[in-house]
Amino acid sequence: MTLLSRAREGTVTETISRVALKEGIDPQILTRSIAEGTVVIPANSRHKHLDPIGIGQGLSIKVNANIGTSQDRVNINEEILKLRAALDAKTDAVMDLSTGGDISSIRRSILENTSVPVGTVPIYQAAVETATKKGGIIHLTPDILFETVEKHALDGVDFMTIHCGVTRNTLERLRQEGRTTDIVSRGAAFLVSWMLYHDRENPFYEDFDRLLSIARKYDITLSLGDGFRPGSLADATDRAQIQELVILGELTQRAWKADVQVMIEGPGHVPLDQIEANILLQKRLCHNAPFYVLGPLVTDIAAGYDHIACAIGGAVAGMAGADFLCYVTPAEHLRLPSVQDVREGVIASRIAAHAADIAKGNKAAFLWDLKMSEARKALNWERQIELSIDPEKARSYRQSSMPNSQDVCTMCGDLCAIKIVRQYLKSSNKSTC
Repeated sequence: MTLLSRAREGTVTETISRVALKEGIDPQILTRSIAEGTVVIPANSRHKHLDPIGIGQGLSIKVNANIGTSQDRVNINEEILKLRAALDAKTDAVMDLSTGGDISSIRRSILENTSVPVGTVPIYQAAVETATKKGGIIHLTPDILFETVEKHALDGVDFMTIHCGVTRNTLERLRQEGRTTDIVSRGAAFLVSWMLYHDRENPFYEDFDRLLSIARKYDITLSLGDGFRPGSLADATDRAQIQELVILGELTQRAWKADVQVMIEGPGHVPLDQIEANILLQKRLCHNAPFYVLGPLVTDIAAGYDHIACAIGGAVAGMAGADFLCYVTPAEHLRLPSVQDVREGVIASRIAAHAADIAKGNKAAFLWDLKMSEARKALNWERQIELSIDPEKARSYRQSSMPNSQDVCTMCGDLCAIKIVRQYLKSSNKSTC
């Protein structure tokens, strides 16, 4: 039985109880949300020592960090360092997007070194290994695709990005409308190349039931990928993107009938004024399934600072109802991220998620900020550092420029507004006694 089927029976599992405790909600309410499909708990039955998280309506917004090798840079030790940096920065989940080296070994190492949910994109391995062994991705077969999905499932992967909405119909809409940046999803590019060469439909769409049987067997959460996500603001919310979303909504219902958990992936590059509309469309067309967004990035010109563009978009998306934010690092569009890039990316998206949680009325998020304000009023520097979203950076800044008077900072010194007003109020209170 899957977690979804047990939730539909009204069974509060140990996994559900653990997540409910973290979120501070009634386990019965969480069970109903899972049964309705508005919340998922990615938890492969084979992932040992997993510390589960919940993603979806009524829960805190979660953050994912992408790591993994490329064909130009293969260093498993570096990827483990990136994993540790992401975990130290308190990411909620990680995805291994490796395309270079021994991909299976890298994936297993990541799974062995973390208790957070792990996601993958199986078509990456299928395409890379087919191209290496047979001379091109055109030699992919449906069997290779589904066998790779099961290989990842056997290793304990909790959620998988599968580009099921990349169909001949959606591709034709993209062709008719035209785009500035065409297709920017690697998974979609692999599939489209294969589809056009063989003049065939996407196997993941055509044989979706085969995918569901694997997902149900291992209790995998399907993350239905946005292969036609916009890679530039000029392409946002076009016919191809929305047609793919319509298809993903239909597939969501089929997955639910098979007792398989589903979340939907979303854009991409989206102007600020279109973000809310994108969230509303997804929730309506995909029946309130959890929404997992990449960013979204609100400008195309932030190379080197895309983590900031991502955080701006992520905060707006989260406030509008997005449930899961995929980070973007400062290295996006430029290179494979470094260990420090990973850390900065996680922190930026966590700030966005936290800001959105506050806007949505999350009491725990608001209380965290209130405690920080109280520590600032008290000029309690150690407590301020402790409450910071990145205590390590806060401490390094404090220690790098210590003031003469330890109760202030070098920005204001003895002209500190809090200190002056506090002294004034104390003397004022004495004079009225």
